Amino acid sequence: MTKLDLLLRQQRLLVRSAELRASLSQSAEALQTPLNLADAARNGIQWLYKHPIYPSIALGALVLIKPRRVLLWGERLWSGWLVFQRLRQYLLNPTKK
Repeated sequence: MTKLDLLLRQQRLLVRSAELRASLSQSAEALQTPLNLADAARNGIQWLYKHPIYPSIALGALVLIKPRRVLLWGERLWSGWLVFQRLRQYLLNPTKK
């Protein structure tokens, strides 16, 4: 290969690389909204871990205002958690009972 051939090949590779980058950028735009939502959810959870007093106050207010509803939803959540744990255990170890 001559020097000119190498330069032409380099130029073609650079153009192809630019095309691939542009294509990847367009494909990544479709993921931007779901990833932004996941980031926002993660940030919200981190904020709750750093400021646990606020959800505690909200739960306390609910218990004072609507104790039956809180107990009902607590029971539902607990039952759902138990079902989730059993299902997870079954899926991880299907041969064991």
